[in-house]
Amino acid sequence: MKYYVIAGEASGDLHASNMMKQILLQDTAADFRFWGGDRMQKEGGELVKHYKDMAFMGFVEVVKNLPMILRNISFCKQDIENYQPNALILVDYPGFNLRIAEWAKEKGYKVYYYISPQIWAWKQSRVHKIKRIVDKMYCILPFEKDFYQKFDYDAEFVGHPLLDAIQSDSIKDAASIREKYNFGSDKIVLLLPGSREQEIKSMLKVMVQAATKNTHYRYVIASVSSIPSSFYKEQIGDAEIEMISGDTYSLLSIASAAMVTSGTATLETALFQVPEVVCYKGGKISYLIAKQLIKVKYISLVNLILDRLVVAELIQGEMNAERLHEELEKVLEEGAYRNKMLVDYQELKVKLGGGGASKKVAESIVNDLKK
Repeated sequence: MKYYVIAGEASGDLHASNMMKQILLQDTAADFRFWGGDRMQKEGGELVKHYKDMAFMGFVEVVKNLPMILRNISFCKQDIENYQPNALILVDYPGFNLRIAEWAKEKGYKVYYYISPQIWAWKQSRVHKIKRIVDKMYCILPFEKDFYQKFDYDAEFVGHPLLDAIQSDSIKDAASIREKYNFGSDKIVLLLPGSREQEIKSMLKVMVQAATKNTHYRYVIASVSSIPSSFYKEQIGDAEIEMISGDTYSLLSIASAAMVTSGTATLETALFQVPEVVCYKGGKISYLIAKQLIKVKYISLVNLILDRLVVAELIQGEMNAERLHEELEKVLEEGAYRNKMLVDYQELKVKLGGGGASKKVAESIVNDLKK
């Protein structure tokens, strides 16, 4: 069968690639055409557009790039028509994917959505649209199924795919990682500034400033391979700080603490049992708009899932070098605060359900198509 998959960000590329791998086990003749990244490309099929050319952050940035976004939507619709897939699988990336879903449903395509849009945080009215245009919604956060149930829509909770991604990618010997990067016995503090240029530009300078306030640790930027090292170096300036690309999970497996931009990385860091400080800073106008619309108490997935403040969140004005250094010192100190966070991480893992999310989604889609 033919599958058209759309993922618009690095995390979507990761989870979509694992799903594609599982679909191939269920349907050995599966043919893929997709929007995504390098991980999806390794599973085979045809890459139409890379996510690094699609990721825009914030209301103002989206408006500025609206002509390009509209061209992409128009091109995507035509490309789907030319390909005539048996299934359209949309992975997160709601601003783009919900538009495509609405059009695809009208055209009679089967529409599956893996990783629910966070409509519970804002634009809850979108649930009525989703009921109309999505044949099956697969949720990865435990409270999402109950949210949809309130609107009489039967979404499926499959567990969080990060549990599988981390398990398959992180079985590495700590000593060999330290030897590979010449870390010796140094304590490592990670800087995770995000996977998009706009995020990195907003976060990294402040993270570096906070890092230079305590020289007892070795600070390492976990960079992403889709963004050139020269871009990171522009943000770092003259600061002497290491940068390692494309090996985040290895670095997390030996890190003592981390400064993390809000997003999937906050959850990855917690699942590796690394104490963290969560950061977010957006454009002033985008932030003011978001503040009016967002209906949740927290920005980090760790706090949202556990429904309490487990990790500190430094947002906008609070996201400065002094405050970040202060919070980082608290998580680095061996004591009650750090230990409580690590205990809470264990509860988080239980709440995320068992492994096998990608397999569950693949089996569900293939079996549904066979019917």
